[in-house]
Amino acid sequence: MKKLITISDLSKLLNLVDNNKKPLNYVLRYWEKEFNEIKSKKIKNRRYYTFEQVETIKLIKFLLKNKGMTINGVKNLLKSNIKKLDDYNSHSLKAEYYRKEFEEKSRKVLDKIKKLKKYGKKNSH
Repeated sequence: MKKLITISDLSKLLNLVDNNKKPLNYVLRYWEKEFNEIKSKKIKNRRYYTFEQVETIKLIKFLLKNKGMTINGVKNLLKSNIKKLDDYNSHSLKAEYYRKEFEEKSRKVLDKIKKLKKYGKKNSH
């Protein structure tokens, strides 16, 4: 069974609390209405979230609160299937996507260089 996190614990984790350290659960409930990716699981009338949903909610919070994006802008970004947030470079929203693409292109270039060196040595003798 996967570990689930309650809505209050998630609010505290995301630092969505008021001055008295009371969790602002209404924010997460609103986001749940707006974003199809974060539908909670209800057990005994309490909301629980999976690890994948928590990661998506962290991304949503970052984009809305830190980057100042609109709800529609975040929805469009989530629809583009780029859901991983690069913790080391918070200025790049699509860093994970570009990193994989760069690695793939680098691998191809290195393979071509190896082939050139191999054939170049044969021709130079």
